[in-house]
Amino acid sequence: MLVAGSMIGSGIFIVSADITRNVGSSGWLLVVWLITGFMTLTAALSYGELSAMYPKAGGQYVYLKEAYNPLVSFLYGWSFFTVIQTATIAAVGVAFAKFTAYLLPQFSEDRILADLGFLQISSAQLLAIVVIVMLTYVNSRGVNTGKSIQTFFTLAKLLSLFGLIVFGLFFMQKDIWQLNWKDAWELKPLAGSAGIGSYTTLAAFGAIAAAMVGSIFSSDSWHNVTFVAGEIRNPKRNVGLSLALGTIMVTVLYILTNIMYTGVLSLHDIGHAEKDRVAVSAAQVIFGGSGTVIIALMIMVSTFGCNNGLIMAGARVYYSMAKDGLFFKKVGTLNKNAVPAFGLWIQCLVASLWCLSGKYGDLLDMISFVVVMFYMLTIGGIFILRKKRPDIERPYKAFGYPVLPLIYIIMGLAFCLLLIVYKPRFTWPGLIITLIGIPVYFLIGKVKNNQRA
Repeated sequence: MLVAGSMIGSGIFIVSADITRNVGSSGWLLVVWLITGFMTLTAALSYGELSAMYPKAGGQYVYLKEAYNPLVSFLYGWSFFTVIQTATIAAVGVAFAKFTAYLLPQFSEDRILADLGFLQISSAQLLAIVVIVMLTYVNSRGVNTGKSIQTFFTLAKLLSLFGLIVFGLFFMQKDIWQLNWKDAWELKPLAGSAGIGSYTTLAAFGAIAAAMVGSIFSSDSWHNVTFVAGEIRNPKRNVGLSLALGTIMVTVLYILTNIMYTGVLSLHDIGHAEKDRVAVSAAQVIFGGSGTVIIALMIMVSTFGCNNGLIMAGARVYYSMAKDGLFFKKVGTLNKNAVPAFGLWIQCLVASLWCLSGKYGDLLDMISFVVVMFYMLTIGGIFILRKKRPDIERPYKAFGYPVLPLIYIIMGLAFCLLLIVYKPRFTWPGLIITLIGIPVYFLIGKVKNNQRA
């Protein structure tokens, strides 16, 4: 439930619009989701080995520390706190508000409550912050409370998404399907989008990378289960199993959802859906006017449950960092409910600031770049640990090693380099924030040495 619940949030209902604008065809729309699904499943199967070797709270932070050194693991933890987890929580919170506004227009992104010149604050941003604060409070009350919410909302959105797919495939329109798949493999900007004509070879790769920003974001956070490994029964077996089953299930649902989109909406309607709410446009065709209300409610449930999973898992990383003396000491303490509450609340503060900083798409660009960068490093850690620690028990070994992990690293590197070239506006800031962690690490080390002296 945590793997699937953290993965299925807002992306599948929104990002196909931007993907379609970049690739301009049904075939390439599905290729982008298939590439992302392959990368996600490969990464999850690779992480299974690491989770079985180190079945304790902290997940990726612990794996990087064991494979490389404390600096690399700190840079991940720093990026996780400043960008990856907190900006993801913000993006999902903003998406919750985006669909709430469909039912209650007073929460629209266009309704500006305060204009400070350098910053505009909308009612949608405030709603996102309220939801984040509320879920942080719930999770500070103990893991069982958060787990109950996670299970209920994940089941609700899985059934709802499955229902949308089934009804959508049943009501597919033959003329729309044939039109969408007539030139299915022509890669070019969608008519009415930025750019005209076909891409050059390099620009085509850039377009695919730009399109994958949304699909990678939609498929991210599958690894959150590794952060709470210390609170899972038989983690050596169950963490790897949950990674495999969760990612396979969600990947299949995502592919089927996009097949359904191309059967009920023209490419133009997918690419130019109002405020990118593709699922709402599809529901209107399938169910009529009442369908849009149903789908908006469904996505509100989906994003709410997703953020609960993200918030629940995030503070466990800061807890591990604090135990290593690399974060605020108070973050390494548990409250009376055995939860790192202080970590939850500072996560809440940073996520709330991200809610005020930018729009949904801007947050996606920055998150996707940084997160893939650390996935590559972590998967590279499997090769290092095979040489460095051959003695450690490996109840599970990475599927397809060394070929599949190596393919992931090559694909991830290509993705990051292409984003730097073709989407520099937010990829560079994400990289800079990560690198700022280097002087912060040495500053913390200096303070610790002074305290010892």
